[in-house]
Amino acid sequence: MMANNTMQGKVCLVTGSSSGIGKVTAKEFARMGATVVMVCRNRGKGEAAQAEIKEASGNAQVDLIVADLSELSQVRRVANEFKQRYTQLHVLINNAGGINSEHKITADGLEYTFTTNYLAPFLLTHLLLDVLKASAPARIVNVSSIAHTQGKIDFADLQGTQRYSFGKAYGQSKLAQIYFTYELASQLEGTGVTVNALHPGVIASNFNDGLKGITHVIGGVIYFFVGRNVEKGAQTTLYLATSPEIERVSGKYFSDCKQTPSSKLSYDVIIRQRLWNISEELIRQHTFSQLALEK
Repeated sequence: MMANNTMQGKVCLVTGSSSGIGKVTAKEFARMGATVVMVCRNRGKGEAAQAEIKEASGNAQVDLIVADLSELSQVRRVANEFKQRYTQLHVLINNAGGINSEHKITADGLEYTFTTNYLAPFLLTHLLLDVLKASAPARIVNVSSIAHTQGKIDFADLQGTQRYSFGKAYGQSKLAQIYFTYELASQLEGTGVTVNALHPGVIASNFNDGLKGITHVIGGVIYFFVGRNVEKGAQTTLYLATSPEIERVSGKYFSDCKQTPSSKLSYDVIIRQRLWNISEELIRQHTFSQLALEK
């Protein structure tokens, strides 16, 4: 799919890389000669994917960190383990995500979809920013979704405790990711680190495993008929991570490897800064050691 050795000497971290577009992304990085660090929730699946990627790419530099990113303490552990092993990071792919048909609380007492899709990558990115800056030029890629266009940030019920809808929770988490992308891009100006977000398309993968009953069935039918294969779904992620064309492009939203406008709501600077401050506070409240965000 991609030319070999174009990422030689680069270190790339991909979350949620045991299956779906995350696995394809990790495999293509390996084929391009990069050192790849996979972050996977399930050890068995992660080790199987790691072995498969090594064999398919002929690249032995494929590492694995096992962690459940819905737990903020494990997000911190990922950052610590990475820094113990590596001094550089050129590409960070925040790909891991999920959706649940029922209201689910994480070990930190936070809503699962909001934490996994947004708060975890928010924290992981912050914890790795020093390494990214030291490795500049470096790129952060946030895998969002067109579902962000249906989302709005419900500050009165951010954790969905009053009334939960999986569609509302998912749309909110993906819009939050876009706000995070835009605010971080403004903060990273002049550092040589870029950050962009993308919609990968409707992908035929095991993504909707968190849905139950009729919603799972409907989701499966939709994915069967309109879902792209995962190889195609990974193309925009790979484009944002590797293309020389967009080396200096930051704070943008992409679909089908093209820059495209995100929702009108996503450009509200007041909301995005308010969400940023609340996110920092949530992480501080749910971190039992020192303050979670180092400036």
